[in-house]
Amino acid sequence: MNGDPAALAQLQSRLQHGFGRPALLRQALTHRSFCAEHNERLEFLGDSVLNLAVSAMLYEQLRDLPEGDLSRVRANLVKQDTLHRIAVGLGLPAVLSLGEGESRSGGQNKPAILADALEAVIGAVHLDAGYAAAEALVRRLYEDVQITPTMQAAAKDPKTELQEWLQGRRMKLPIYRVANTLGAAHKQTFDVECEIADAGIVERGIGGSRRAGEQAAAAAALLALKDRFK
Repeated sequence: MNGDPAALAQLQSRLQHGFGRPALLRQALTHRSFCAEHNERLEFLGDSVLNLAVSAMLYEQLRDLPEGDLSRVRANLVKQDTLHRIAVGLGLPAVLSLGEGESRSGGQNKPAILADALEAVIGAVHLDAGYAAAEALVRRLYEDVQITPTMQAAAKDPKTELQEWLQGRRMKLPIYRVANTLGAAHKQTFDVECEIADAGIVERGIGGSRRAGEQAAAAAALLALKDRFK
């Protein structure tokens, strides 16, 4: 990591948030390949904060869209590609802490690592100053992202499609768990479970990031549901 205080101060200026607890920012920028105090728990928190903040933003801006279309627009805004672009714009590649192997393999430019780090930063702001500060950050991050109803035409990712399928049948939303991690720290794959409690279904998927593993597990669960309820 570029732990240079000046670099971190510049990042806080770009975020428009000065950390009362700077250690949270350092942890948010630390990949699991670097040390045990990495950013995955902050990423988990930031993912939820991001989804809530974006949902509120869409509820305000796209007043005529029904719930299903709002879900698809949100999926476009919180998907890896969008988060990756925002992370690059913030300059996150230059301030990440990566293990030697991950750094040699270009980890600072990997979309999954940058998207996760951005979510971790959002989670860190939430812990540092509360939800209102984190929501304000999310709104600033999306100021230059064009949000229009036409975004609903984008293809659904498996997690979004699964969620909509379950909601349409008034079933509980899926639960995702990391069942196992495989491989060296700098090149791990994630074995993720997707549980559909109402149907008694548990399916698994593997991906190069937790996010990718969840998508693979969601796709498998959706196939199982459609087969059972066809």
